[in-house]
Amino acid sequence: MRLADTFSSLKANDQKAFIAYVAAGDPTFGKSLEVMHALAEAGADIIELGLPFSDPLADGIVNQMAADRALKSGMTTAKTLELISAFREKNDKTPIVLFTYLNPIFTYGFGKFQADAVSAGADGILLLDLPPDEASLSADLASNKQLSHIRLIAPSTPPERVKFLAEQSEGFIYALSRTGVTGGHSAPSETIPAQVAAIKQYTETPVCVGFGISTPEQAASVAHACDGIIVGSAIVKQVENNIANPAEAVKSFTTPLIQAIRK
Repeated sequence: MRLADTFSSLKANDQKAFIAYVAAGDPTFGKSLEVMHALAEAGADIIELGLPFSDPLADGIVNQMAADRALKSGMTTAKTLELISAFREKNDKTPIVLFTYLNPIFTYGFGKFQADAVSAGADGILLLDLPPDEASLSADLASNKQLSHIRLIAPSTPPERVKFLAEQSEGFIYALSRTGVTGGHSAPSETIPAQVAAIKQYTETPVCVGFGISTPEQAASVAHACDGIIVGSAIVKQVENNIANPAEAVKSFTTPLIQAIRK
């Protein structure tokens, strides 16, 4: 309900969503919790929480290093769920979407993970390396309707595939502004408006755009064409550069981005 309520409220107020990605446990459990609260205080509408994994193939170097820092600090799948529970002790409003790969969930147990994630306070999951066609074949993966399964759609996704993904989407759609791995090494594509329009013809599910957004100007420009923006690597870089006090750095960095899409 938190995801649906958030997008409903934003739509009613003619506003766009700001979705912030951080790695769970980066650089430590305690500092990561502080970062999550700082993002909520800055006005982030949704927090995308990366589950640390040793082989994050879809991530660029910034997010790979964040996962490495988290793993070295002792972060595990179970501790990631504990982190969500700790966040929920003070914040029961901001939706949390888990950003992960299949292997940690397979190891934990599909059904158990989804039940435990919901119990901890998670609202959605984005499984990067699991095609929805395969997910539908697993009763364990398909059974828990309390955890929205977020889908990725890239600029290179064939039209018939866009239709399939859009029609069975949940929570929101993560539209990639360009192909490649995560990271702010290039600006968002100028084809975003057409890409979003192609998705929206098949669904009422909100479409949010990520990859390469790192400045207020980029945030405002992309937000005009979609229902929300997703900023990840640029925020994670603030953690990397400010290990001693990442929460304050993250809050200072994200506040202008959020203000830019509120205008």
